[in-house]
Amino acid sequence: MREAGRIVSEILDELEKAVAPGVTTWDLDALSEKLIYQKGARPAFKGYHGFPACLCASVNDEVVHGIPSKRRKLREGDLMKLDFGVVYRGFFGDSARTVPVGKVSSEAQALVNTTREALHKGIQAMVAGNRLGDIGHAVQRHVEARGFSVVRLFSGHGIGRHLHEEPDVPNYGQPGSGLKLRPGMVLAVEPMVNQGTDEVMVLEDQWTAVTRDSKLSAHFEHTVLITEGGPEVLTRHRAG
Repeated sequence: MREAGRIVSEILDELEKAVAPGVTTWDLDALSEKLIYQKGARPAFKGYHGFPACLCASVNDEVVHGIPSKRRKLREGDLMKLDFGVVYRGFFGDSARTVPVGKVSSEAQALVNTTREALHKGIQAMVAGNRLGDIGHAVQRHVEARGFSVVRLFSGHGIGRHLHEEPDVPNYGQPGSGLKLRPGMVLAVEPMVNQGTDEVMVLEDQWTAVTRDSKLSAHFEHTVLITEGGPEVLTRHRAG
């Protein structure tokens, strides 16, 4: 799983570099697929319950599960969410980043910063002996203190020989509640944070989830191993 996580991180580094005005979400998906096979891995998302692409590419008010399109060109000021996973030797890695396209508004940047920080708060709570509710509470407290909302329809998840395994890892919760965290568990933690309401709806394509009030959303995710010595991020950034 460390190797799967490393591959995910390296490919996301390349995708992040490729994000620019004029680039289509289809271009990013094609690049991700090329890199997957170069690294001897397989796509985790393509074909999963019928999903048609290797990359979930969600822009602005799209929260998650956006389908790449040749018609969707990125513009200056957009928020591009890259959600990506691979299978390597039977094990999965999964991670997501929100990438500003060029110069974005101060409000958009604050949303991105808060979501990234919330992910780190959640990871800090991933200590053996803590509980799932401690992770969600750490995320929720950080987000709501800054005037944003956490999406409740989607959550993080266990991950290993399958992309989605038990348990669910909500981005909200009560301290001390839920399953106890034990060394050897691997969880994908992924705050999805909205500028306005936490409510989302799924479009007619049956995949793309958008904010109900059409305001911005941001998304960050890491695959994290719980160890005796604390959390180990398997998909940590290699490029800085």
